[in-house]
Amino acid sequence: MGDISVLNQQFGIAGQLEFIEAAPGMIVAQINNEQASASIALQGAHLMTFQARDQQPLIWMSPAAKLVPGKSIRGGVPVCWPWFGAHASEAGFPAHGFARTVGWKVVDARPLVGGETFIAFELPQTAIPQAQWPHPCRVRLNITVGAVLEMALVTENTGDAAFPLGEALHTYFPISDVDNVCVSGLDGVAYRDKVTGMDLKQQSGDIGFPSEVDRVYLDTEASCDIVDTGANRRIRVAKSGSRSTVVWNPWIEKATKMGDFGSDTGYRTMLCVESANAAENVLTLAPGESHTLSVTYSNEAL
Repeated sequence: MGDISVLNQQFGIAGQLEFIEAAPGMIVAQINNEQASASIALQGAHLMTFQARDQQPLIWMSPAAKLVPGKSIRGGVPVCWPWFGAHASEAGFPAHGFARTVGWKVVDARPLVGGETFIAFELPQTAIPQAQWPHPCRVRLNITVGAVLEMALVTENTGDAAFPLGEALHTYFPISDVDNVCVSGLDGVAYRDKVTGMDLKQQSGDIGFPSEVDRVYLDTEASCDIVDTGANRRIRVAKSGSRSTVVWNPWIEKATKMGDFGSDTGYRTMLCVESANAAENVLTLAPGESHTLSVTYSNEAL
């Protein structure tokens, strides 16, 4: 991940970007510009916070989230790579892959002419466990912090054989209360319902949250809106290079078992809408091929 003084010397931007040690062994890039603020842990290239000026926070972090080397962070935007959920054949491999719990390196950072701040991370070859992922590749995450938040996960196959690729930007959003929100944009889309054993179902109308929701919506590149009447806003998730959308709220029983949601009611103030390539939409990346999953996050008043 690098030494803080070296990082600040190489990539720091006066008045915009500074690297700090937020917890022992956990280096964080802090961005503050005229349009927005954000914080990104170098472990996992994990965006933890984002807030545009004069707007409500756009990203949810659990108040009980722990910044511990080697442990995933509850909230923000975990990078699920190179598989989503459980590994297809190896039960002992970590859920959602290994990318979110290893150190990434900063490879670029600069102010943009429009006032945004750009920062790019790369997954070091030395951080990739060969026993879990023997495929030569290059992985990069580009983040632009401005009036909107832009993220692009780029995977390049640098080897001579094709490999399967599952991935997601597992984004947590803050909401006023689960009773006040719905997700629109997925009407008529088929989905795998993880709550009922991956049954194939079809969405009818908007998605509400009267109980646990854990669904992988298939074959959709549509934008989604989180409509939050309690917060008087609409959060838009606009994506490309993503054929799956995952919608998740663990509800009380699972959230309590996880232990890092903050309280028995922590689940009521968060919602995940994840841009992914998962289940039937897992990709095959040919030798020399590159794939980009990109998402733009924004919000507006209702």
